[in-house]
Amino acid sequence: MGYPEPNKQFIFGLYWKFAHLREQYESREITVFLEKALASGVTDCPKNITSIHVIDCIGKNEPVNNTAIAEKMELSKASITKISTKLYEDGFVKRTRLNDNKKEIYFRLTSKGKKLYELHDKLHKLEEERFYRFLDKYSSTELDFVRQFMQDAVGEMEQKLTT
Repeated sequence: MGYPEPNKQFIFGLYWKFAHLREQYESREITVFLEKALASGVTDCPKNITSIHVIDCIGKNEPVNNTAIAEKMELSKASITKISTKLYEDGFVKRTRLNDNKKEIYFRLTSKGKKLYELHDKLHKLEEERFYRFLDKYSSTELDFVRQFMQDAVGEMEQKLTT
């Protein structure tokens, strides 16, 4: 195999730079969230962003069971069981059963969990608005290309993770 054209090499370099920056952003994301939680009076908070996202998923879909959370978040049921058990023990969620299904356990947020859910929702909306403003600089045709590129990139990454 010969050397790829310079433009492809440049894009490959940007891809890796983006991957590294994303990793840095994710590690900073929980720190920033914890700081904002503390500033808004929330002193007790899970220390990882996945647990915050489980709280968010429960808040958006309650009452919801482990299977539905796992499907919505595209995580394993075992991971969700572990996280939801910890969230229950820490008082962020409560377990309930529905009248028509006494076997299955469903989750709802406690008042403590609702505070985190509301804070995360507020911060998520700000981040979403910021991203939309970023996209405003592109034309409709460019956005169509970006959408196709991102769909292809996600598909490629999913394929790599399952093979």
